Amino acid sequence: MIKARISGMGYYAPEKVYDNAYMEQIVETNDEWIVQRTGIKERHIAADDEYTSDLATRAAEKALENSKTAAEEIELIIVATVTPDYFTPSVACVVQKNIGAENAAAFDLNAACSGFVTALDTAEKFIAVGKYKKALVIGADALSKATDYKDRATCILFGDAAGAAVLEASDEGGLIASCIGARGKDFDKITNLAYRHDEAELEKRVSKQNGTLWMAGSEVMKFAVRKMAEAANEVVEAAGLKMSDIDLLIPHQANMRIIDGAAKRLDIDDDKVFRNLQKYGNTSAASIPVALCEALYEGRIKRGDKIIIVGFGAGLTWGAALIEW
Repeated sequence: MIKARISGMGYYAPEKVYDNAYMEQIVETNDEWIVQRTGIKERHIAADDEYTSDLATRAAEKALENSKTAAEEIELIIVATVTPDYFTPSVACVVQKNIGAENAAAFDLNAACSGFVTALDTAEKFIAVGKYKKALVIGADALSKATDYKDRATCILFGDAAGAAVLEASDEGGLIASCIGARGKDFDKITNLAYRHDEAELEKRVSKQNGTLWMAGSEVMKFAVRKMAEAANEVVEAAGLKMSDIDLLIPHQANMRIIDGAAKRLDIDDDKVFRNLQKYGNTSAASIPVALCEALYEGRIKRGDKIIIVGFGAGLTWGAALIEW
């Protein structure tokens, strides 16, 4: 049976940083309130002329270098994002051009903050059936370009980043169980209008502007805590393991209270839960791969470890994957 193993990773976060002191200057808030409610201390922000494809390209280049893979060897590029440079072409096609991966099929997918898990699950299926041997999976978002900086409830949450993984066909390790899902009846709990004209949606926004994110925070939080725990348990059971067998849990870095709530439901040791949202905030599809990268670089992951990545997002969507490193 062909397995899909992560052979290399890379991430990129823009140089510009909005710390909590800066947020205090633009909306009615303070550092103590932000940290207590979210756990976030700073967030990286793309320059005016820096876009999702730029972030994704930088992360992709680092992943290729880390895996010692030439761009020409990549046969598939999937970018998970909700902040593309263009409606068309895809960010993946721009990345393909930028890195010189001329032999790769390329497309984007939108599962919001669950995007990287969904893209990983999708790429794994192509590899498992023997269609491709090497794929590049990227989670990238420039949420600052869709943030309503007049909305104190949401503007403190979001940052920009990209994370990438090279996925290769292997006879050992790799992705051993996964699940993805959606609850479309709650599509309106997190929204960002494109062509649709909807006066009720615009009225929800402090700025009353199209193209900005709006979220029903408390309702999303309740969904996130429950669904992340359920999805993590599902992949553990599918693999015939127990939660005690897991070496590290890497959840979507949206809010410290959500992470803590999900971890409590899973009854997993706190030292097995990876957190880095204090440095980046919620970077949507980039959140999980950036955290996975940092955990790897910090020596928190070693060969043979069993890792769970799990997230939730607009849609409402969710996804989890169990990876043997």
